[in-house]
Amino acid sequence: MGISASKLRSNIYKLLDHVLETGEPLEIIRKGKKLKIIAVPLPDKFKRLSPHKNYIACDPEDIVHLSWSKGWKP
Repeated sequence: MGISASKLRSNIYKLLDHVLETGEPLEIIRKGKKLKIIAVPLPDKFKRLSPHKNYIACDPEDIVHLSWSKGWKP
């Protein structure tokens, strides 16, 4: 189904929500050509993370209750 750019402009948020809810692409006809609006999932941010060499793998509560009195000098 194709719609005109004028109809898109008057109902843009409703039409965009419809694309997101149904996954059905929206075709717009403009100057004799078709444009498509499709829903594309965003990449997972956590998959882009790189491992760090120097990290502490322990319970954070162990660090909070750690005694620094032996190593600290005023």
